[in-house]
Amino acid sequence: MAGAAVSAPLYPAPDPDPFYATPADIADKKPGDVIATRVMPPLMIFPDTTVTVVRFRSTSSEGKPIAATTTVLTPKMHRKDGPLLSFQHIINGLGAECSVSRVLYTGDPNLIVREAPGWNVLLARGWSVVLPDHLGPNFAYGAAKLGGQITLDSVRAVKQVAELEVQQSPVAMVGYSGGGMATAWAAALQPKYAPELNIAGAAMGGVPMNLVKMLETLGLNSHPVFGLALAAGLGLEREYPDRFPLSEQLNERGLAARTQIANSCTNDILAAGAGRGALDFAKTTSMINDDTARAVVAENSLELYDGVPKTPVFEWHSPIDGLIPIDSVVNTDKRWCAAGATVQTEQIPVPDHLTAAVVGIPAALSWLDARFRGEPPPSNC
Repeated sequence: MAGAAVSAPLYPAPDPDPFYATPADIADKKPGDVIATRVMPPLMIFPDTTVTVVRFRSTSSEGKPIAATTTVLTPKMHRKDGPLLSFQHIINGLGAECSVSRVLYTGDPNLIVREAPGWNVLLARGWSVVLPDHLGPNFAYGAAKLGGQITLDSVRAVKQVAELEVQQSPVAMVGYSGGGMATAWAAALQPKYAPELNIAGAAMGGVPMNLVKMLETLGLNSHPVFGLALAAGLGLEREYPDRFPLSEQLNERGLAARTQIANSCTNDILAAGAGRGALDFAKTTSMINDDTARAVVAENSLELYDGVPKTPVFEWHSPIDGLIPIDSVVNTDKRWCAAGATVQTEQIPVPDHLTAAVVGIPAALSWLDARFRGEPPPSNC
């Protein structure tokens, strides 16, 4: 029996706060239905801003009802039905302490969101900002399609909370890297998953559009950020336990690393895998060529998804980014364009993945501002 326990997915520790419990009647609720709301203590980093956490019903990758969470920042100068921006923050994590609502209140210097004060640029415009925990209740890092569904249900949910005064607000979305992946998936899924939502625009940067190519590029080689690849594999196992049994592949060192990072966030995950590779942690690599497991990775690769955004898209990336397959970004943009989508793409020629986020965000915000004002969206398809 011990072997069976070891090979089962290792889920994050349950949150002891009853607010985060999944209600028994979750299956009776529709995607986006509100479960509970909680007004949080004010944060000094966001002056004159109310912080509200909303629990709502969403859908897992396999179509099952789940409870998810989003955090809403409402500036004092927000006017009723003023702009609502869904900001998919980068969450490289496997545990509850990585959630947006927790990291905003943490005193742990390892977890603090150093860029959070910069979000005042958005709040100063009177925009309400929604920050979904797009990895879901099991912190299924790597489950990109899930992130899109949670993002859309988060918007549905906050529009139902009367005191937030966003029922008729125009909605736009933005995100970079893993947050860009959730944003891009939300844009592509919206016509089928949430057709009633009117999304004014979606800005996405540094998006890993094809996880299959990332897996193939990484191969069995050691890599400075191998920890993130391991975390993504463990996250996919949580989301697809029957189809992606990664733990069965791990050796003793791999299982120890799994235990070490099961509730960890970015820095600790990176430290656990720095300079390592699959051969350090695997007793077998048979899953690499397993059709069922590869299908899971393909289902979370936007380049391979046939859906096309109806909302205008602003996409930015570095053409020399070493972390993501650039050809997949270009191919996806071209396919969306060919299908009639309105796409404005910008290249930021810097070698570092995160520097491209910083350099590209001003243009993305100007583009979002124009969408909220109702200006016709540009396209360089």
